[in-house]
Amino acid sequence: MTKKSEAEITEASNGSGITNFFNGLKEEFDKVVWPSRKQLVSESAAVLLMVTLSASLIFLVDRFFSWAAQQVF
Repeated sequence: MTKKSEAEITEASNGSGITNFFNGLKEEFDKVVWPSRKQLVSESAAVLLMVTLSASLIFLVDRFFSWAAQQVF
């Protein structure tokens, strides 16, 4: 037998598909390592800081090129 047909046979014999789905979902959620509140806050702050710095840099470069274009034209 091929692997696909073996999987189909075991899946068909295990009962309801929706029940298997939610059991598998619960098993996968149990494997997740959730961050602590302190880690979540510090990493969120780092992301917000980097986004703010990147946006500011892009804004300044855009303003410089706008100014330079007005001087040329």
